[in-house]
Parts: sequence; structure tokens; C-alpha cells
Amino acid sequence: MTRTNIKFIVVMTAALLLASCSTTSKIPADEQLYNGIKKLELIPEPGNKLPSGLKDEISDAVSVKPNNPWPFTNIRSPFPLGLWVYNHWPNPPKGFKHWIYEKLVAEPVLVSDVRPDLRTRMIGEILENNGYFRGSAEYSLQPKRNKKIAWVNYTVNTGPAFSIDSVELLPDTCHLYHVIDSVAVRTRYLHKGVRYSVDSLSSVREQISMALRNRGYYFFKPDYIEYLADSLIIPGAVTLRLTVASNTPKLALQRYSVGDVTVRVLRNQGGGRPDTVDMRRARLIQMMPSRFRRSVVDECVLLRRGRPVSQRAINSTQTRLARLGIFNGINVNVLPDSASMESHRLNFDIDCTFDTPLEASVEANVSSKSNSYLGPGITLGITNRNLFGGGEQLSVQLTGSYEWQTGRRRSNLFNSYEFGLKGSLSIPRLLAPKFIPRMRRDLSWTRMSLQADLLNRPRFFQMAQFNASYGYSWPSSRYATNDLTLLKLTYTKLTHTTRDFDSIMDANQAIAQSFRSQFMPQLLYTYTYDRRFNSRNTLNWTVSVQESGALFCGLWRLGGVKGEKKLFGIPISQFVKASAQVVYGHRIGKKDNWLMFRLASGVAHAYGNSSQVPYSEQFWVGGANSVRAFTVRSIGPGSYRDTRLKGDFFDQTGTFKFEANVEFRFPILGPLHGAVFVDSGNVWLLKDDPERPGGQLKAASFLRDLALGTGVGLRVDIGMMVIRGDLGIGIHAPYDTGRSGYYNMTSFGNSLAFHLAIGYPF
Repeated sequence: MTRTNIKFIVVMTAALLLASCSTTSKIPADEQLYNGIKKLELIPEPGNKLPSGLKDEISDAVSVKPNNPWPFTNIRSPFPLGLWVYNHWPNPPKGFKHWIYEKLVAEPVLVSDVRPDLRTRMIGEILENNGYFRGSAEYSLQPKRNKKIAWVNYTVNTGPAFSIDSVELLPDTCHLYHVIDSVAVRTRYLHKGVRYSVDSLSSVREQISMALRNRGYYFFKPDYIEYLADSLIIPGAVTLRLTVASNTPKLALQRYSVGDVTVRVLRNQGGGRPDTVDMRRARLIQMMPSRFRRSVVDECVLLRRGRPVSQRAINSTQTRLARLGIFNGINVNVLPDSASMESHRLNFDIDCTFDTPLEASVEANVSSKSNSYLGPGITLGITNRNLFGGGEQLSVQLTGSYEWQTGRRRSNLFNSYEFGLKGSLSIPRLLAPKFIPRMRRDLSWTRMSLQADLLNRPRFFQMAQFNASYGYSWPSSRYATNDLTLLKLTYTKLTHTTRDFDSIMDANQAIAQSFRSQFMPQLLYTYTYDRRFNSRNTLNWTVSVQESGALFCGLWRLGGVKGEKKLFGIPISQFVKASAQVVYGHRIGKKDNWLMFRLASGVAHAYGNSSQVPYSEQFWVGGANSVRAFTVRSIGPGSYRDTRLKGDFFDQTGTFKFEANVEFRFPILGPLHGAVFVDSGNVWLLKDDPERPGGQLKAASFLRDLALGTGVGLRVDIGMMVIRGDLGIGIHAPYDTGRSGYYNMTSFGNSLAFHLAIGYPF
């Protein structure tokens, strides 16, 4: 940057400060600068309440950003830099000065640009569409001290709401009219006393159209349903007549049945030799060589020859073929049966193109704490999505994480690692007895897995864990899925311990019991509800319950075994565990600004054959997806902290967990997004442990025991992957840090934790 350019910036900055009192010098005499909405007043009829959503709809109609608003709001900032530049800076035709001008300048938003007169007419239309035919809207300008700047005030009188008095349906003279009438009377809108609403009437049209398309009227559209409304016959009410549009084409009035169904399975590379075979529900044309189990056609195709065409069956056929995960494209082509026009049949050609069978995945994360610990982790996976030709998925995953101490006091003694290898086979159908309905079997997954993990804490122990599982996954509704693991048999064993670890175990039998070698024969169930209600609200709710050892110990007891129950000479762990998580998202404004809330809790209890919940099944907090101002297992249980371990937090787990997170996500530029968050949480012990004072869950100290942190983050969202970096800042640690007051971090630098991860935290 040249000295001339630097001088220009300094001079312009000084001129900006001197001229900061004026942002209207270039505003024409007959114009006013728009300063935003001062007041939006909605006045309903006395004794009546406004319907939900009406105020938001009106607010959206009048919402216009003024110059230089505060971020994410329509409120003008008191520092309108862009206007100052527009009014007082020259605009050179080119060069660095022109570039600076273009980056800073903001064209003024005038009242004439906002068109408040037009927006009041828009409000009138909104009122009429919601049944307020006698409503009115007006605006007024409220100047500031500088008469060239004005707010806009809107006053809306809704008047009385018109309700439906009567609905005249179609004459029941044909099947088409019969279906339309039957759907109309079942809706909650077309009834006497319901407030008139254009959106509600449109919803009824959609319902009627979909019902007809599921009963053979494939070409029928919502636009073919019309309403004739009259608000003059009965004062304050609307009479409706439902009709079919006169310009409805004949093919939309015709009911069609299913003709020939042909499924073409195309190679990913193209070409090949066609092999044709007639299945029970469709003709299969498979391009060879390719791997495809032919019975899948009858499992996925729900269109039945001779039956009325159903849009639901078409959609379900596409869904079933897509959920196999072996095709990258599925196209359904509908063709009239030209060979038999009198039968009004439609033929269906379904083209499915194979995807590449192998899929590789990589997930990575890195966390760094100002206490000189660095911990990266990586997961490598490869999946064959068409092992036997029917969408069977064989996956192999290798996971690894490593943690070491950095800085002048680093030592290999502190280094720890964890490795895991998992193989799983998922079959897109329920391998279960035939008394379960076939549809339930076809829409489900059967999952089998084998897994081995090795956890190494070099100063203390090395633990190996092996497990095998068998279970099912199935949808129970459009938004809910169920996962049932009939048996998960887990074996844990300490393969090596140090003298320091043994001394801790001797001093604390509760920890020793959680680390003992044991079998865990578990039964698990997880329910997930995931729904996007509209463009502004999302909800994800997950509940999981599991038990270990009840069946096996019960059988042993029936067999006369007394005392401790063992399998192959190894104790059987007996405990119950439950956890739940709720994630709610609300979009703010029209941009992709989301306010996310998360609550998570869990409880575990050992009984019968066990005195403690196994270490691998206990809860912990901290890390990239938890309380991000603290590292994994660095806080809890409760206010307990063992300074002797010097960063090896193997005993900072608990049998009760609570976490709460709030995160605001906003776009910055292109795929770059930002976030501001607040995290809180901890774990506690349900049973008192004298060796871990302050660790038991108590109501009196619950709030004080919650760790609290805040922070900021950057995310790169490229669609198929999100790369996330979060910087957590500790505010309150639940343990004694030597500092008094709620903010008890020893220093700002020691309160920082950085996490680099893949995907959103929740």
C-alpha cells in the first residue's frame, strides 16, 4: 500500500468523523431516509384473539431493513458507516480508493423505496385471506429530530372475523364426486363456524387432490378444485360452494388402472447385455453382468396390475428402491397404454441405475487444551453397499485416537491412545418369524456386528473390550424410528495395570469394581423422533433404555446357582441404564440463522450381581460435542477433582449426567458459517463414594456443580461434510480452583479449549 493511499485513508477517516453528524446531505428535499418501523400495532375486535401466525405474516409483509442495521435485525445501528461514506466520500473511477469506497458504501434506503402505501394494501389482502373482510390498515411517518429521517408506523384494525356458515358439496352422481365429497367432509376446515382462511382452503384442495391420485385419478391437480364464496348472503359469515373447474381436462377426470410394470436395472458404467425375466409384480430387465437379487423387485414394487393407480404406491416403490442404497438414480416414467385405450390403463417404466458399490469415509477431530494436552482422533470406514445383490451392507470401521502432552514438561509417560475395529452387516429386511406383517419386515433392517477396542492409559492401565450384537431397526411412523438390539454380548478385561493404578484400586473399591473383567449381556432399545415442522422449527428427540444381565442371571437362578453369577468363570454385570436427548431448532429471520437448544440426561444403576456400573457404561462430559470449554472426562463427578492424576481423568465418570447447550448459527460468506454457544453440564454419582468427595448427586449443590463455558466457532459447510472448529472459554469449573466467586478460572489462557471436528455438535 503506497503512502498516498495511507494518507487518503487517514484523511477520509478524519473527514468521516467530522461529518458524522450528517447522513442526509445527499437526500433530495422531497425524500426522507427510512429509519425502520417504530410501531406495528394490531388491534383485534374487542373480545377476540388474533389467530396464531397472523402477526408474523403481517410483520413479514412490512419488514424492510433500514440502512446499516444491527446484525440479524431490522433495527438501524447508530453507526451508519455506509451512509456516511455515501454522503461524504468521493467515488474515484478506479484504483484502490474506488475499491475501498465500494466496500464501505451503502445506498440510502428511502421511504419512497419502502412503499408503505403498497404495504398497507398487502396487509389488507392478508386480512381478507384470513377472513377479516372489514379490516383496514394505515401508516404514518414519524420524523426524527432531523426531518429528513423518519420512522414508519403501521396501525392495523382487523375487524370481525368471518366464519363459514355452510358448504355446498358436489352432487353424488359419480365416483369422482363421491371421493371429493368424502374427503371434504372429513377435513377440519370445511365446517360451520370455522374461520374463513384461504390457506386452509388450499390445504383442503391438496388433500382432495392427493386422495384422488391415490384412487386412480393420476392426472388430477389441486388447481382443478374451485370454491365460490359469498359473504353477502349472511352478515358476518361466508357460504361456500365446492366445484370442479370447468376447464379441467378430460384425462384428469378419468380413473386409471395399472397396466404393465417394467423395472430396468442399468449398470453404472452403461452398456451391458439385457437379461429379461418376468417376476410376480413386474418384468425385470437387468443389464448384465451385474449383481442384483431378483426377488427384490417383488419386495419393493407395490404397483399391482389391474388395480387403480395410486400415487402412494408409486412413492413407496421409489422409497423402497432408494433405501436399498445401491442406486444413484431412480426414475419412474408413466405412459398411457396405447394398446388398450378403452381400459384406461397406465404402464410404468422404472429405471434404476447402479451406484458404485464401495464407499469410503473419513472422520477426524482434534482437541487442544491450554493445559498442554493435544488429542486427535480419526475414523476410517469402507462399506460394500451391495454385498449379495439385495442392498446388504458390509461395513468395516477403524477408529483411533491419541493424546499426548506438549510443552517443556512433555513426557511419553502421559501419552495415551485408543484403537477400535468394527465390522457390521446390515440387511434391508427383517429376518424374523412370519407372523410379523410382510410390510413391517420389508421396511426394516437387520443388523449384526462384531467389535474390538483397546484403551491404553500408560500410567495406569490397558483395557480390551469385545462385543457382538444382533438387532433390528424399523420405522414406526413418518418421523419415528426404532432400534432394538436383542442381544449385545460385551466382554471387558484389564490386560495390564501399573503399580499406581493398583494402589488406587486398593484404596477405592467402587472404582475397582467398575474396572473388573466382566460379561455384559445387554438388551437395548432406542426411539428416535426427528421432524421438521416447517421452515422455522425442527425437533429431534432420542430416548434409549438398556439392561444387562437380567435374563442370564434369572436363568442361572432358576438353575439353582446361588451367589455371584458367572459366564465361563467371569462375573456377569447387572445394571440398567437410560438416557434421553432433545434438540430443538428455530430459524430466526429469512436467512439461515438458527438458534439451537439441546438438553441431555442419563442415569445408570447397578444391582443384583454387580455393585458398580462398568466403567465403559458410565457417563462423562467435556469435549467437542459436550461442554466445549473442557476436555473429555476433565470434570466431575460433581465437585470432585483428583489433582494426583495430573490430567489422566479415568475416574472422572459418573452414573448420572446432565447437559444443556445453546448455540446460535449464522452464515458469514458462502460455505463459511459462524456460531456462538453456551454449554453447561456435569456428571454425578448416585451412590456415595468416600474416596471421591463431592461426587454424589445432591439437590443443594446441583447448580453449583454445573460446569459453564461459552465460545465461538467457525464451520465450513460443503454439503456432504461440515468441518468445524470451536474455541471454548471456561466460565465456571465445578471444582475448587483456588479462586473465589462464580468465575473461578485460574486465568483466561488456562480456560481455553480448541476443538476441530467433523459435523455439527448436535
